[in-house]
Amino acid sequence: MTQDRMRCDILVIGSGIAGLSFALEASKWADVIVVSKRSASESNTKYAQGGIAAVLSPEDTFEAHVQDTLVAGAGLCREDVVRAIVEGGPAGITRLTDLGVAFDQRQGEGPNEFGHELDLGKEGGHQKRRIVHAGDITGRAVEAALLRACQARARIRILEDHMGIDLMVPEGFGARDRCVGAYVLDCETSPDRGGGEARPARVLTIQAHATVLATGGAGKVYLYTTNPDVATGDGVAMAYRAGATIANMEFFQFHPTCLYHPQAKSFLVSEALRGEGAVLRLPDGTPFMRRYDDRADLAPRDIVARSIDAEMKRTGSEHVLLDITDKKPEFVRKRFPNIHAECLRWGFDLTTQPIPVVPAAHYMCGGVAADVDGKTSVKGLWAIGETACTGLHGANRLASNSLLEGLVMGYRCATRLQTLIGDKAQRDALPEVPSWDAGDAVASDEAVVVTQNWDELRRAMWNYVGIVRTDKRLRRAQSRIAMLQEEIREYYWAHLVTRDLLELRNIATVAELIVRCGLARRESRGLHYLLDAPKADPKWARDTLVRRGVPAHLEGG
Repeated sequence: MTQDRMRCDILVIGSGIAGLSFALEASKWADVIVVSKRSASESNTKYAQGGIAAVLSPEDTFEAHVQDTLVAGAGLCREDVVRAIVEGGPAGITRLTDLGVAFDQRQGEGPNEFGHELDLGKEGGHQKRRIVHAGDITGRAVEAALLRACQARARIRILEDHMGIDLMVPEGFGARDRCVGAYVLDCETSPDRGGGEARPARVLTIQAHATVLATGGAGKVYLYTTNPDVATGDGVAMAYRAGATIANMEFFQFHPTCLYHPQAKSFLVSEALRGEGAVLRLPDGTPFMRRYDDRADLAPRDIVARSIDAEMKRTGSEHVLLDITDKKPEFVRKRFPNIHAECLRWGFDLTTQPIPVVPAAHYMCGGVAADVDGKTSVKGLWAIGETACTGLHGANRLASNSLLEGLVMGYRCATRLQTLIGDKAQRDALPEVPSWDAGDAVASDEAVVVTQNWDELRRAMWNYVGIVRTDKRLRRAQSRIAMLQEEIREYYWAHLVTRDLLELRNIATVAELIVRCGLARRESRGLHYLLDAPKADPKWARDTLVRRGVPAHLEGG
């Protein structure tokens, strides 16, 4: 192998809870390369505050967790998938505890029947307390523990500041029939890094017997999001270009409560506050959630986000208020130390005053269509975590089921692949594939085109494809996205690839898929609220599927 050509047993693209959980388990029998677009710790996982939903209390049951998930999913969950993920939760929590994750403990009550002494929280849509947390920085603690463990494994190689460009699906195996790896950009050599004469970036040709997409979500497709900058839907876009089936992209969850402050960059305020008694109020102090749902402030996120959106439009307010001042200050500071400190940083004291909040794009419930182990429609290609659409979330994700999904799917996918390719002698030979060829592409002297298209695309998605949609707005978005994509395609083929250009290309693809799926669903269900058809229709209780060259359609339709 040359410096720019690599081979491994399994290539993982993404380094959040799903990718690292997978790599850790798979490294017991395989050589694994993990590609991380920025630092290995930079992922959606790192920013998760609330925790992980798992049945760990004698007062809770798997059946109750399953039913809560099905209710939130508004008729589109696959019950067998939900059950498998839920039942894998306790073992997943034990694995994390064994890695050193210090989840919060109950005070003076001793272990429950599972042997745990965990302090379990409650969030919207859950009947019982089942949220395991490490203060309000659960994701950061989980990411750090997984990363430490992976870095200690000799059979795991982590490539930081590297980004997948496209999957390799050579014609020799039939048109778009088998994935054998990916072309990966070394971002440190990208021409947009400056430092003298611009040259083509180093692009690795990484071949693998299996490729696992674990790139997380796509919140950056919207103007306002809780997601970090890395969340540009890379896995979904690459899979779509490779011919994989994509599902349910119209269901994009907006987190109801992000701190409203021009410089706070949409800091997420965990749903766990409402689980502990926080109340949503209008700017004049009036509580309003009971007008919309009997569960009031503990209604599922889609209902809460739409309710806030409706009240903001009705009153003309730029935000609503979240009030937890009824709780003792000591409790708030201890239970939510990071949120309390971050709010103080922006001039708000949670313990003495309600804080201004607004909804923001948060979680992609659709993704690459996959089974509960991550198997996709393309041979050799697997998708796990938020990148995948398995039927766990249906039309709306239940709070704190996301880290659970990544944790359990990572383990299940590695176990399934071991049975398929664990024996070296049984692995299919990898074909010879061409190295990356930049062709006649040149370095760009007008990077402002990328910035302009990036801003315009995200603003169009926010204005036309947000919490509440109409046919007219969706058509308008579709038209504008198509024009932007033409500009992006022309720019892409003319210029050397950079991370910014690849991310723009990917969010444009994700935007197209969200709109196409939204136009195909002629009802309102879960996170897809269409004013032209404001009620759910039983005949539409099917998945929306889309594949390259095939119109978006509902399964069986």
